[in-house]
Amino acid sequence: MAMHAFGILLGVLYSLLSFVSSDINFVKYGFKQAGLKMDGASYVRPNGILTLINDSPKILGHAFYPSPLPFKSSKNKSIVATFSTTFVFSIVPKYPELGAQGFAFVLISTNKPKGCLMNQYLGLPNVTSSLEFSTRFLAIEFDGIQNLDLHDMNDNHVGIDISSLISNISRPVAYYLSDHSKNISFSLKSGKPIQAWVDYNEGEMLMNVTVSPFGMPKPYFPLISFPIDLSLVLNDYMYAGFSASNGLLVAEHNIHGWGFKIGEAGQELDKSAVPLIGSSTSTSSKVVHKKDFAVGITLTSATLFILTVIGAFHVLRRLRNGDEILEDWELEFASHKFKYSELHSATGKFGDSNLIGYGGFGKVYRGVIASTGLEVAVKRVAPDSRQGIREFVSEITSMAQLKHRNLVQLHGWCRKKDELLIVYNYVPNGSLDKLLFENEHQKKKLLTWDQRYTIITGVAQGLLYLHEECELQVVHRDVKPSNVLIDEDLQPKLGDFGLARTYEHGINPQTTNVVGTLGYMAPELTKTGKARTSTDVYGYGILILEVACGRKPIEPQKNPEELVLVDWVRELHHQGKISRAIDPSLDEYDKDEARLVLSLGLFCAHPNPDYRPSMRRIVQFLLGETSLPPLPPDIHCEDPTAIRKCPNNFADDSGSSSSMVSSSKY
Repeated sequence: MAMHAFGILLGVLYSLLSFVSSDINFVKYGFKQAGLKMDGASYVRPNGILTLINDSPKILGHAFYPSPLPFKSSKNKSIVATFSTTFVFSIVPKYPELGAQGFAFVLISTNKPKGCLMNQYLGLPNVTSSLEFSTRFLAIEFDGIQNLDLHDMNDNHVGIDISSLISNISRPVAYYLSDHSKNISFSLKSGKPIQAWVDYNEGEMLMNVTVSPFGMPKPYFPLISFPIDLSLVLNDYMYAGFSASNGLLVAEHNIHGWGFKIGEAGQELDKSAVPLIGSSTSTSSKVVHKKDFAVGITLTSATLFILTVIGAFHVLRRLRNGDEILEDWELEFASHKFKYSELHSATGKFGDSNLIGYGGFGKVYRGVIASTGLEVAVKRVAPDSRQGIREFVSEITSMAQLKHRNLVQLHGWCRKKDELLIVYNYVPNGSLDKLLFENEHQKKKLLTWDQRYTIITGVAQGLLYLHEECELQVVHRDVKPSNVLIDEDLQPKLGDFGLARTYEHGINPQTTNVVGTLGYMAPELTKTGKARTSTDVYGYGILILEVACGRKPIEPQKNPEELVLVDWVRELHHQGKISRAIDPSLDEYDKDEARLVLSLGLFCAHPNPDYRPSMRRIVQFLLGETSLPPLPPDIHCEDPTAIRKCPNNFADDSGSSSSMVSSSKY
C-alpha cells in the first residue's frame, strides 16, 4: 500500500514538473486558446490576433501569460536564468502623420498592476504607484512619441525600462545587416508587422534587444546590448505579457505571435503560422469542395453577364459628345468645366516649378489660363487620396453657387478618366498655417495682432454665410488654418470644401461618418458621427486659439500639461493666467482683444455643443456689437455652473429681425 501511494506521489510530482516545464517553453500562433489574463481594452480577434488596444482615445490594455514564470536559475537561485522571447507586433496609427503612443513587453511582479497610466505611460505604473504598491517591472518599450518629460530620444525608438518609464537605454528603431557598422532604419508606426527578440544571458549578464520587419531572418547584431544583473530587478516569479495605452494620439496595437523559453535560447516562430490582419485561422474556410466551386462559378458567370448587360445599357444611355460619359452633376455644372489640355498647358504640364502646395488630397499648382489671362490654382487630386469622386463632386456642387469675399472662389473643374482637377482663384500668400509656422520672419512681418484679428473675424464671417445666409446651409466639416488662404490684401478665404455637406435650413443632419482632422474635431463627432454647425464652431474655436497662441492644437513634444492646446489654455484660465497663452513672438497686441479671442476660443471649443455660440453671435462679439459673458472657472466641465445659471447667454436672438450684423458678403 505504501509503495502504491509513493508511486502515485511520484506520478503527481512528474506531472507537476511537466506542467512547469511546459509553462516556461511555449509558442503561441494566435491567442484564442491561450487563456491570457487580460484587462482594460484588450481582446482576442476571431483570427487569434491579440489586440491590446484599438484606436480609441484614453484607453489602456494588458495581457499576461496566465501563470507566473520562474526566473531564478536552477544552478544558482541567486541569479536570473537565461531566457529568450520573440513576438510579432503591429502598431496601426489612426493619424500616421502625428504618430502614436507605443506599447511594452513587460515582466512584472503582479498581473493586476495598480496605478497604471494612459497617454505616454504605455499603460504601466508610474514611479509613485510602483513604490506605493511595491510593483517591480522590466519593460521593453516600442514607442512612437517623443516625450521630453520621459527623456525620449525621438518619436521612433526602442528602450529598456526598469520600474520607470524613463529608459535606462534606448536606440532609434533600426536593424543591422551583416556589417555591424551599417544599420537600416524603419518605422514602428507603419502598420506593418514587426518582429522583436529579447534575449538574456545569465553567464554574461547581458540583455540584447533586436528588431526587424517581419519576414526577415533574425539580424546577427542586436539593436541594444545592455549589461545588467537582472537578479536585482526580477523577483523569483514574474508575470510576462504586454501593456499599451492611448492618449489623444491613437493607434491600434496588435500581437500576432509570441514565443518564450527559460533556460536556453527559444525556438524561432514559424512565419507561415503567424496570423496577420485580414487573415483567417480557420482551415475549413480554405477548403473548397468541387461541387460548391462549380455552383459558385456558374452563379458568378450569370451575375457578371447580367451586370455587363445593365452596365452597357447604362453607358449607352449616358453617352454624350463622342466617347465622353457625362453624369447628372456634370451636365448641371457643365458651364464650369475646363478642358484637360487647357489646364495641362496652364500649369506647365503640372511641372514642379508651378507646385505651390500638397497634402493628403494631392497637389496644387499655380497656372495662367491662356485664353483669359486668369491666374488660377489647380488642385490635382491624387488617385490614392482620401478625396475620392464623392468628395470631388461635393466640393464642386457645394462651392459652385457660393459667393462671399471670405470664401475661395471656384472657377471650374475637369474630369478626364481618373484625373480629377478643381480650379480656384489663385491666392498669393498661401495658407494661414504656413504663415504661422513655416517662416518666422514673414510671420512677424505679416501676422501682427491687428492682422490676426482681421483674419479670425473674416473666417467667422465666411462661416456665418455658410451656416445661415446662403440658399442651402453648408457645414464645412474641416475648419483649420491649412484650409484658410490669405490673399494679397491679407484677407482670409476659407477653402477646401471636399468634406462639406449641404442641408436644407432647419433639417437635422443624418450623415454619420466621422471625418475631419485630429485636433479640430468636436468630441461629440466620435459618438454621433453627425456634423452640425456646432462642430464647425468647435473647429473655429481651435483655429482662433491657434492664431492667438502661435502653436498647433496638438504638439507631441510638449509636456503633458501643454500637449493639447485647448486644455492648456483652459488650465491657464483656471489659474487666472490666460494672457500667458498669447504668442510670445508678438511684440505688441491689444490686451482686451487678446483676452476676448482666448475666451471666445474656449467657449467655441466647449466639450458640450449646447454651450457653443452660433457664428452670428461670434461675429457680434468680434465686431463689438455685444459683450462676451465672463468665462466661468469650470469652463472645462461638461456643464459649467455659470453658464447653466445663465442659459440665455448664447441664445440665438440675433436673427435678421433683431440685429443688423451680417457676414459682410461683398
